[in-house]
Amino acid sequence: MNWLKQAVGKEWDITPAGGLTGDAYIASKDDRRLFLKRNSSPFLAVLSAEGIVPKLVFTKRMENGDVITAQEWLDGRELKATEMQHHRVADLLRKIHGSSELLHMLMRLGKKPVTSDDRFADVTAQLEASGLLDEYSEVQDTMNYLRHLLPATRDQQQVVCHCDLNHNNIILTTKSQLYLVDWDNAMIADPAMDFGFILKWYVPEEDWGRWLNQYGAAKDNHLFERMYWYLIMDALYYLSWHYERHEYDKVQERLADLRDLNHYVEKAILR
Repeated sequence: MNWLKQAVGKEWDITPAGGLTGDAYIASKDDRRLFLKRNSSPFLAVLSAEGIVPKLVFTKRMENGDVITAQEWLDGRELKATEMQHHRVADLLRKIHGSSELLHMLMRLGKKPVTSDDRFADVTAQLEASGLLDEYSEVQDTMNYLRHLLPATRDQQQVVCHCDLNHNNIILTTKSQLYLVDWDNAMIADPAMDFGFILKWYVPEEDWGRWLNQYGAAKDNHLFERMYWYLIMDALYYLSWHYERHEYDKVQERLADLRDLNHYVEKAILR
């Protein structure tokens, strides 16, 4: 880890921070700690400026071309699943989706809006190539529902979406600050992709209206059509991901998710 010590200084102790990529580290000196990451997106700077992630302390380009970012390490914990219902989560998501600074930065980095037609064409090709479309009736039913609901998803506002709003990615510090981390999957898309995930997996259905009111979205039929369209799309992507890796127990779990989503669409949206 000599290259990391070159970035922060030899007096710092460096330890791996864990994670799948192995590109994250913790630097410690006395009572101070920094979170180091290799080759983070330049998007991190504007996220820090907006107060959405912990403060960016410095960015350094190394001789080998790697870029090292250092952020403040803040004591805290991951949000519990039940805490995702809290109005502060809705407030944070509204701030992100309403930020023109985040949107402009992602566009300057070359990100283009991803439309529902783009995603439908992509997942169709993926399912046909893998054989999943022919193998499972649940997938065939799902694609029919996606095709039927597709018009309701067109011509919607495009904002910066996090696209991985698992409760483990929201940090509550000991000073009661709330941060959303792990922005590797961010894209410009319909905000229903984000808040639909939170509603479906974390908020009781009887509280959806209250949560959406706090977020600032008008509750209407098209909103739920869009929300379920993206939930179904995510389930199909996960199904394909596990199928390609021969994780057939996970494939069965994703098929069960599809049956559940299909049932809801039949009962509540297409009735």
